[in-house]
Amino acid sequence: MNLEKILSISGKPGLYVLRVQTRTGFVAESLSDGKKITVNLKSNVSLLSEISIYTYDGEKPLVEIMEAIAVKHNYGPAISHKEDNATLLAYLKEVLPTYDEERVYASDVKKILSWYNTLQAKGLVVESAAATEEPTEVVEAEASTEKPKKTKKVKE
Repeated sequence: MNLEKILSISGKPGLYVLRVQTRTGFVAESLSDGKKITVNLKSNVSLLSEISIYTYDGEKPLVEIMEAIAVKHNYGPAISHKEDNATLLAYLKEVLPTYDEERVYASDVKKILSWYNTLQAKGLVVESAAATEEPTEVVEAEASTEKPKKTKKVKE
């Protein structure tokens, strides 16, 4: 799952895809209706790839949490973000048992599930190649592949 160009724009509903960067901001396309909007640099914009959730061990990137949700539901839709708060927090406990219960709120879980279901409906929740590949051993090369450095000749 790649969240590199997926945006959440404060004051605008839904998710957007970054299309073009301009001198004064950028152009984003809505995932819900496909409309393009211009966003200036003063807007509060969050890249989903930069968002993390608090855990007792530190912070966990959103992409890892969404990957866990996808695996739990076999890359299908998750539960609705409109469930009651207790159900949402219990669901997050299943997906991420070490989340910090004092710093993660039900509203955060609502956003995560809403974002996940939007991405899943658009076909952006796919099994990543890294998740399907089996680990392979890295074998060190015996011979050095570095080329000798070139030096300039100085005339005397």
